[in-house]
Amino acid sequence: MEAYTKVFCLLGLLVFVSISEIHRVEGAGECGKSTTPDNEALKLAPCVPAAKNENADVSRSCCDQVQKLGKNPSCLCAVMLSNTAKLSGADPKVAITIPKRCNIANRPVGYECGRKYI
Repeated sequence: MEAYTKVFCLLGLLVFVSISEIHRVEGAGECGKSTTPDNEALKLAPCVPAAKNENADVSRSCCDQVQKLGKNPSCLCAVMLSNTAKLSGADPKVAITIPKRCNIANRPVGYECGRKYI
């Protein structure tokens, strides 16, 4: 009985290690392991009015989210190209002006995102 328990525990450990390795091999996407560009795009909901109209005021909550995303330009780019961003009706030419309109000093400048530059 004790030998059976040891074998069962060893089998459980092997399954756990195998699953961990599978997740490690999958790696992280542009926005990290715990999120996707579409999930990050949802956090930018306060930015939609400013992303549709270059004359609209940019809210503080929008600027805060853009500043967080701006620390990872590849994630910001993936968010701009995400299905969620496209479905929001945001105009990419207007959306890329938001970091400047928020007066974010350390914003990515000259970063190529698809066929556009941030």
